[in-house]
Amino acid sequence: MASVAAVVLVALVAIFAVVYGSTRSQLESQVDRSVRGSALELRTAIVERGAESARTALANARRYATSQPYTKSSVLLFVLIPGVGEAGNHPELFGASKPDDDETEAEQARENVEGLRMQRPAPGYSTKLAPDAGSVRLFEASFRVGGRIAYAGAGEPANAVDHAQEVVTHSFELAGVIGLGLALLAAYVVGTRIAAPIRRSAEVAARIDAGDLTPRVQLPASASSELQVMADALNRMLDRLATAFSAQREFVADASHELRTPLTVLRGQIDVMSGGDRDDGSLSPEELERVQRLMEAEIARLTRLVDDLLVLAQSDRDDFLYRAPVQLDELVTELWDGLSLIAERNFELGQLEPVKISADPDRLAQALRNLARNAITHTRAPDGLVRVDVTRRGPATVRITVSDDGPGIAPELRERVFERFFRTDGARTRAGGGAGLGLAIVQAIAEAHNGSVRVTESASSGATFALDLPLD
Repeated sequence: MASVAAVVLVALVAIFAVVYGSTRSQLESQVDRSVRGSALELRTAIVERGAESARTALANARRYATSQPYTKSSVLLFVLIPGVGEAGNHPELFGASKPDDDETEAEQARENVEGLRMQRPAPGYSTKLAPDAGSVRLFEASFRVGGRIAYAGAGEPANAVDHAQEVVTHSFELAGVIGLGLALLAAYVVGTRIAAPIRRSAEVAARIDAGDLTPRVQLPASASSELQVMADALNRMLDRLATAFSAQREFVADASHELRTPLTVLRGQIDVMSGGDRDDGSLSPEELERVQRLMEAEIARLTRLVDDLLVLAQSDRDDFLYRAPVQLDELVTELWDGLSLIAERNFELGQLEPVKISADPDRLAQALRNLARNAITHTRAPDGLVRVDVTRRGPATVRITVSDDGPGIAPELRERVFERFFRTDGARTRAGGGAGLGLAIVQAIAEAHNGSVRVTESASSGATFALDLPLD
């Protein structure tokens, strides 16, 4: 409202300055034209009367002036014939011998001085102080009569212009106050209408800051499109925050559950080692070896879980990937040759198109190893199929598929298998060695490369994981 008031005030001042100056200029021009016309008319009247001498012309001028006496609404008329005399339609235009009833001697003396100045010819336009008339705008036209130069003059009080400008000033003051008031009222109405949805958003933000993620910004249908866009964006952000916080709580709960089991096993084995089944509390070599084997297995499980959690935590960082040119067919061939040494499966290299992309070779290899281990877990030794293919999908995408002939994944579970700590019933268990993070890591690596991963049914009724990556 203050800004609107300032703008309106500046605009009103600028308009007033222009109108004020223009009005004064026009009024002064009008007065100049009026007094000039009256002076020329007076001169014409005297000349046309055919005066042969200056005194006759002066007498004619006095009769003419007497016929048009001066009032505040009329024109001041006068004739000056130096050396002969003066004539005017104002009785005290050139001074008086004694003051009026309502004047003092000093005031009359001042008017006499002004009258003497009026007796001095000033051809053309001028402004003088005239007795009982104040400041007047004059025009004097010279002419010759009886061998002398005479001057016919006319004048109008300058206070008429000042009065007109006072009227303009008062009108603008009134219009300015009304205009400023209306502008402030309009600014208040518009500002309130604009600020109301913003205040609602601020209230929602305050509730969110207090920990409540349930409120949403609801705007009336009359709200502007910009505010609707802002409200929609804020609501979508709140939905994502609620989803993220919910996922975080689930993640913490699942991670706590996964960590609790190996820690419980380790604590139990430590209790066994501290007690033993002999009188001296020591363990037999066979028992000690069994305890050591169990503890090493749980420590390895904890190490893998912590490493997987660290990878997922780093997947949102800018330095998660270190890109370099990668020849996919060579990378896949080396990985499958290495996997064949750690598991008895039918590792099959399918179609391998020679494709080079810009990617992080270590992260990409980690994703493919996780897919391969997932296939190994779900197939039987020694003839379970674990197949990989590298094919182009259009001009800008390459697809890496890892297929198996295992039990497959039910359609309703294919989206959830990429969730953290998710396991399909019976197929993926903790006993199988997985914590449910392998496929989540695959998805994180794919998205970090601006790609995607999905699962479908393979040709052998197993599962096929398709990893799509951009070529450029």
